[in-house]
Amino acid sequence: MLEHIQDSVVEFELVGGEPLVRGFNASFVETFGYDEEAVLGESLNDLIVPSWLTEEATELDGRTDAGMVNYRVVRRQTADGLREFLYRGIPSADDDPFGFAIYTDLTDTRRKERRLEVLNRLLRHNLRNQVNVIAGYVELLEEQHETQHAMELLGCLAEAAENLDGLTQEAGAIDRTLSEPLPEDPRVDCVPMLERLAERSREEYPHAAISTQTPSGVDVAATERLEAVLAQLVENAILHNPAAEPRVWLEVHRVAGGDWVDVVVADDGPKIPVMEHETVTGDSPITATSHGAGLGLWLVRWTVQRFGGVLSFGTSDAGGNRVQLRLRRADDGS
Repeated sequence: MLEHIQDSVVEFELVGGEPLVRGFNASFVETFGYDEEAVLGESLNDLIVPSWLTEEATELDGRTDAGMVNYRVVRRQTADGLREFLYRGIPSADDDPFGFAIYTDLTDTRRKERRLEVLNRLLRHNLRNQVNVIAGYVELLEEQHETQHAMELLGCLAEAAENLDGLTQEAGAIDRTLSEPLPEDPRVDCVPMLERLAERSREEYPHAAISTQTPSGVDVAATERLEAVLAQLVENAILHNPAAEPRVWLEVHRVAGGDWVDVVVADDGPKIPVMEHETVTGDSPITATSHGAGLGLWLVRWTVQRFGGVLSFGTSDAGGNRVQLRLRRADDGS
């Protein structure tokens, strides 16, 4: 029966609180990319739990050890990067330390639902607001006879139209990113990409101070489209910073364990509103008033997700924003 279930199923034995693999079905091999010799007797957590989520996994194992059934949406490391699963941990009915872990892949469904929800809410709300602005200024123009004031109103109309055009371009970029097929083995060296981006940004924004902190070279599981989303983050960091000399730091750090790499864009500008970045990362629900101010951060998140990575937000050492793209390190074949 287990072999014909499409969900990934693992039988494990809790030894010292650690779930050691005793068996699994074909779906587990296909989803997580491990063969029998590499899995049997090994810690399930070491195999599929990202290092920064070990505390969550330990909590779930503790519940299983206490005879409780686990039922939670979790993120786990697969052959294709991070994916979201409905996890069910089922302990043995007896007092022995055995149990089953069942993983139902929700990734594609949840991403599709989230994208449709964002596009519906954000485009409908923002386009309606901008159209109302244009209609209101047109009405005022009809009532005005002073040329100076009319020109000011026309300037507002032009800005509203530009905002609409920007939304359209961002929506087009998202469509291209999500519809473009990924190569079978995506790989790009993110270090020269960051250095190239820094140099180009210094030329485009000579008043900004842009620094890089990178190792000699790191291949990540991504494509050249990664540069476009990093450029979006750098541009936002500069344009939304009222300082005379906005500061931006571009960094690459290897995550402990060697399987993941953090690509960071940090600044000393005003913080991104908590509601906005929590909405983008999925920690807050999307409502009519909480959906993000534009599509730029959504483009970043969905691109990172396409590469099997994860996007997060924090505070930089300078008190500004720290946007982190955690990406899989590309296998070097060694």
